[in-house]
Amino acid sequence: MLVCRWRPGRPRRAVLGRYSSLVSASIKIHGQPCPNRDCRSLSTLVGPQVGDENVDLVRAALTIARTERPGLDIESYVTRVDELARMAEARISDVGDAVQTIAALNHTLFDEAGLRGNREDYYDPRNSFLNDVLDRGLGIPITLALIYMEVGRRLGFPLFGVGMPGHFLLKHYDIDGRETLVDCFNGGDILSPQDCQRRLDEIYSGQMTPRPEFLFAVSRRQILTRILNNLKTVHLSTRNFRKALPLVDLVLVIYPRSPEDVKQRALLRYSLGHTSGAVEDLEQYLKMSPDASDADEIRQTALSIRRMLALMN
Repeated sequence: MLVCRWRPGRPRRAVLGRYSSLVSASIKIHGQPCPNRDCRSLSTLVGPQVGDENVDLVRAALTIARTERPGLDIESYVTRVDELARMAEARISDVGDAVQTIAALNHTLFDEAGLRGNREDYYDPRNSFLNDVLDRGLGIPITLALIYMEVGRRLGFPLFGVGMPGHFLLKHYDIDGRETLVDCFNGGDILSPQDCQRRLDEIYSGQMTPRPEFLFAVSRRQILTRILNNLKTVHLSTRNFRKALPLVDLVLVIYPRSPEDVKQRALLRYSLGHTSGAVEDLEQYLKMSPDASDADEIRQTALSIRRMLALMN
């Protein structure tokens, strides 16, 4: 049997040529069967059999956290969210009164439970894990909003995620269709569209032009994907590919037909030495995007890996 060995000074990632540098980019992947427990658990919560309005955001977000804490007791944290709802409900006489209900949610979550935005260490991965947010009282806009949104849901007070660039918000529609925007990172502040523009100016130094879609409501699946992408970006920035890979697997559970995610998983797998899985993903990417601008290079890369694997066998 002919055995292929790597030559000194030629790491495996060299076969990927310029694509090895793309591992640090934000991309997505194909939904091949994922054998691990977290993929299976998330699939039961967000699979095609579940309508978006029925996606259990608390359990799904805690499933994401379990990638970091394998022994996490998900139900104990679900119970804590339930308790926060009971505490807020005790302060409300009419849940249909938006002013009263938002005031009760703000008092319960920010005053009593002590939740707040983590301004000192915004990119700490723990800000994206719901159990850590509840335990430490520190989060980023989207995780604080998720807790607020799900406590409101338990009260019968509907809130919707708003994926404003750089700063996730919540939106409530009253019976007449009027909108109320809530900023959970800043203690439940009520924002006007002008306030949102000022937030954008602070984040992007006045370089972001406002567009109406910035304040559109997003789906529950999009909320989960944004949490996963936030975490993935943190890990890729430190080149921690081992922690980034399971997050991409989970993105593909939610959106199994994303060509760019398929490509990213291929690059991550290859960087971690999962060569067979990498070439399968590259070939799947080509099937999904045969006319992509990088199709020829990806095709040659996949062929090179196939030849290498043949030599090793």
